[in-house]
Amino acid sequence: MAASPIAVITGASSGIGAATARQLAAAGFRVVLTARRKDRIEALAAEITEAGHEATAYALDVTDRAAVDEFATAFRTLAVLVNNAGGALGADPVATGDPADWRQMYETNVIGTLNVTQALLPALTAGGNGTIVILSSTAGLSTYEGGGGYVAAKHGEHVLAETLRLEIVGTPVRVIEVAPGMVKTEEFATTRFRGDAEKAAKVYAGVDAPLTADDVADTITWAITRPSHVNIDLLVVRPRAQASNSKVHRTA
Repeated sequence: MAASPIAVITGASSGIGAATARQLAAAGFRVVLTARRKDRIEALAAEITEAGHEATAYALDVTDRAAVDEFATAFRTLAVLVNNAGGALGADPVATGDPADWRQMYETNVIGTLNVTQALLPALTAGGNGTIVILSSTAGLSTYEGGGGYVAAKHGEHVLAETLRLEIVGTPVRVIEVAPGMVKTEEFATTRFRGDAEKAAKVYAGVDAPLTADDVADTITWAITRPSHVNIDLLVVRPRAQASNSKVHRTA
């Protein structure tokens, strides 16, 4: 019996990362869950295993290059890498934004993605049929007021995906970018506003059915499970109520 293909998911402790891990495991992948919060990914790995699938947890900070390189030594071949780790901090205008927030967002979203992609690219190539998914955002395609630092980071991640695709064409590795719009998860907005639940709730106030983590995980899993000669270069997914980053229909 052939071994299950391996999929590494970064930022798998909650939200889109956790949902993607569950769906890829159900699709037949052996999922390797990485995140800084060891307890969360270990609990998720146990849940997935109890459901009859294959999962392991590995505590990892994607901004720590030495740790990422050590992690990568575990893989001779690899089928899928889902670069999901990232996030937003603050919603201040450019004039008053905290450079430390900008730096942290860039380090996590861009350098973190670069670190893991560089470290695992040899294994993805050696497998003969690799897939790299970069989870960016509609913020990587257009801007909005108060989003400068996050938008800059996600633009960087978008360009990373585009450039990598050009540079490795002809190799057995495809590069897929999934760019979600408004997604309501348990932590994204709360983290952005440093635990202020009231501010976080206002992001989604009056919006009929924002995307869920499962919605985005479904698009990621669909893109990964297309035939290997099919590359979904860029998949933009928004809720019906959101026409653009700055045009959202609210009922109240």
